[in-house]
Formats: sequence, structure tokens, C-alpha cells
Amino acid sequence: MSARILLFLFLAAILQPSTTHAAKQPNFILFLVDDMGWTDPACFGSDLHETPNIDRLAESGMKFVNAYAACTVCSPTRAAVLTGMYPARLHVTDFIAGHPFHNTQVTIPNWTMQLNLEHVTIAEELKRRDYRTAHIGKWHLTPRDGVEHPDLWPEQQGFDRNIGGFSAGAPGSYHWPYGRGKDGQSGKVINLPEKGKKGDYLTDTLTDAAVRIIDEWKDDPFFIYFSYYTVHTPVQAKAGYAKHFSDKLKASDKPRRHRNPEYASMVKSLDESVGRVLAQLKKNGLSDNTIIIFTADNGGLLEMGEGKPVTSNLPARNGKGSVYEGGVRVPGVIRWPGVTRPGSVSETPIISMDYLPTILEIAGLQPTRSLDGSSLVPLLRDPTTRLDRNDLYWHYPHYHSMGGVPYTAVRSGDWRLVEFHEDQRLELYDLKTDPHEDNNLAATQPDQAHRLRAQMHKWRKSVGAQMPTPNPDYNPAMPTVIRYDTRDRKPAPQRRD
Repeated sequence: MSARILLFLFLAAILQPSTTHAAKQPNFILFLVDDMGWTDPACFGSDLHETPNIDRLAESGMKFVNAYAACTVCSPTRAAVLTGMYPARLHVTDFIAGHPFHNTQVTIPNWTMQLNLEHVTIAEELKRRDYRTAHIGKWHLTPRDGVEHPDLWPEQQGFDRNIGGFSAGAPGSYHWPYGRGKDGQSGKVINLPEKGKKGDYLTDTLTDAAVRIIDEWKDDPFFIYFSYYTVHTPVQAKAGYAKHFSDKLKASDKPRRHRNPEYASMVKSLDESVGRVLAQLKKNGLSDNTIIIFTADNGGLLEMGEGKPVTSNLPARNGKGSVYEGGVRVPGVIRWPGVTRPGSVSETPIISMDYLPTILEIAGLQPTRSLDGSSLVPLLRDPTTRLDRNDLYWHYPHYHSMGGVPYTAVRSGDWRLVEFHEDQRLELYDLKTDPHEDNNLAATQPDQAHRLRAQMHKWRKSVGAQMPTPNPDYNPAMPTVIRYDTRDRKPAPQRRD
């Protein structure tokens, strides 16, 4: 072979683009909705809400009908999503800073009211593959002690951008300037990129930022954690939207599961946000290379007080803050173009900790430490696959104004066992035949109950779960109250939905 031919072959080899490097790394967008109930999207059963974009996302990806949040309230789930670890292991077990209950039967443990920097987040893991990372919306993983803690904000946990994330768990208002009070400054959302103007709506403002980031980062691999404030209270509709749903309710006499026009308007605005983000991906030619995850941080809020309904989680029992399925059952959708079969449905139970290992496996990364979650990649390839995991656990050693009391629960197959920490009482349900958890089988199925309780206790020990202790000052003759400063207020009674 002549020297000229050899030189040509050598140059061709070194100039040939590498298939590995030519293939762009996948992008990821994780939509985490605040307080969205299991059946709030139309594709999960709502009889009022209009969610055409979320429905199309489900139609083009995989719907998980047994998706769960890691906790019945928000901060623990957010910590679990970001780290892939159970809230009980992190000791972040209540929303920050929790309800100040007094005269309780048991005393809550000294839990951690922040996400410590020692825990590695999805964003920090993806930095190993040079991902650009953005947090948009609610953070709520820093102390609520009257001052801000920027040393614990998203920027310190691997995020290049932080749009709207700080200590608050909810905005003062969804209408600009996003605070309450005469001057609109109390509870105001900070870290927003623009000043804003009258008529602006918070969900739209955050979506504007997401759209700009997609445009800016379209040539680089990115991870966007879009952590919505909506549909958390205050329940406030975008101008003109509530009348549409009020008219829709009046137009029919049939009873509806969902019947709050303002809340339906918030769901509509959320859906429009998802649609705008998906449209921006398409505009930039990124749709086929972007994995979308859509889920929520806990079950839907049932009422705002005084009997005013917010949403319903039927057929699941109760809602946010409760010990039952309605507190932790959430919508779940994942779209992985070219892998998930459009319109596929998985019945396998999944939970918040699963998203981190899933993202890492798709990105070609091994986690840097042990995780509690399982990668869902096998399920995304084949929804009939069985994960190498049988049980999911919840541990909430706290009281909540929506009737929640300290408990631990496990789902094993179709069985769900709840242990109440005040009196060690057990409730056992067969979710396949009793999704509303009406028929307690603990007495008639004692072997099953004791087996699951032993499993639960073993799990608690393995994760170092903090336990409540008997309160020596408890007075059963006095009410259990929430005390803010000098005000006492009885908690709302636990409600059966």
C-alpha cells in the first residue's frame, strides 16, 4: 500500500466524527407539581379539569397508575426526588418547619429542617457529564426561621440557575408582585429574573424563564427541575379563567368529583405551562432528545377550611397530610422518545426516589453513593417488567393540620399496612379490592399484618428512622392544638373522602 494511501486512511480516521461524541447527550426536564392530586389531570380521571398538554404527554409516553410521593407533605418528597433517598434516611420528614402542635400524645423527634449540603443531588451528579442545570420554582429545603439561608439554596446544590427558589413553601399570591398585604411584600417570591408588572401570573412568569433557558442552552445537554408552586394554596385563578369552569359546572346537573372553578383554573394554567415548555423543545428540535418526567410532591389538598373544597383524590382515601393513600398517591408520566411506547401504562408501584437513578442510567452515569430508589429504565423499555423491589415505605413521625398523626406505612404487592405511633394500632388494607381503605383486615389477617409490621420495623432500623416518644406532659383532658405565637387553633378533623 502506497504512502499516499496510508496517509489518506490515517487522515480519514482522525477526521471521521466519533459516533459517541456526535450523539448529543439527552436532556431532562422534571416537572414536579405542588399538591396535585392523583386524579387531577384529565388523563388520570378528572371530570372537570382540562389538561390537553399533560394528556398528550401521557399519550406519547408511559403513564404510571401506581405512582407515589415519598411523603404526605412537600419538603420530604422534594428532598427524596433530589437525592434518591428516603426522607426517613435524610431525617427530613415534615414540611419545613412543620405545624407547632401542643399537648400531643407523643413528642416528635428532633428532625432536620433543611437539605444538608452533604447530600448529592441530581444536578450535582449530572455535572459529571457537563450538564447545565436549572432550578425553577419552589425549593422549600432551607430553615424557616425568619431569615434567608442562601448557603442552602439550589446554587449550592449543583444548579447553575435558580429562578424563584428560596425558603418559602408557597407564594403570598400568584398575582404580581407575588406577595400579600397592602404593599404585596409579605410572602413575596424572590429570585425572579424580572421585576414584572400588574396582570402577570406566577406560573406564567416561571414558564417564561424555562422557555428562555431552553433557547439559551439548546446546544448543550441540560437538566431543568421545574418545581411548580402551583397548585398549592392560595387558590387563585388567572384572570378570566374561573368563569369558564363555573359555566361548565352550571351547564350540567351531574355530580362531579372536582368542583372548584378557581382550582380548575390553576390546573389549566399548569397545563398551559407544560404545553409551552414542550412547544419550545419542538421549536428547537429537542423533543426527540429530551426525557420528560411529570409527577407531584404529595396528594391533593381536600379543603381550605370552612368546608370549601379544593380537590378530590377518589377513589383514594383522604388527601395531603393524611396517613392514607390520598396523601401519597400522585400522577406519574415519563416520556423517553424512541424508548417508551406511546400510550403505554405501567401498574408497577414507583416512588419519588426512583427518578434520580432513572435519570443517571439514561445519562450513562453510575450514582456516587447508595440510593433507596430504583432505576425505572427496565419499565420504560417494557412496562410488564418486574422491578427488583417488592416494597415501598412511608415514615411520618409528625402531626398535621389535615388530620395526620405519626405513622409508618408499607405497600407490599396489593397490601398496605399502617402502624400508628400513638398506640401501635395496625390497619391493613387490600388495595386491589379496597382502594378507599375502608375494610381494615388487621384482625382477620393477623399473619399478614405481623409479617408486614416486622418488615416495616426492619426497614426503619436500616434507614435510621427517627421515632416519636411518649409525651410525659400529655393531658388527655385538654385539646391538642396548633399554637402560632399566642393563638391556639384546633387541627381540622381527619376526613373521609
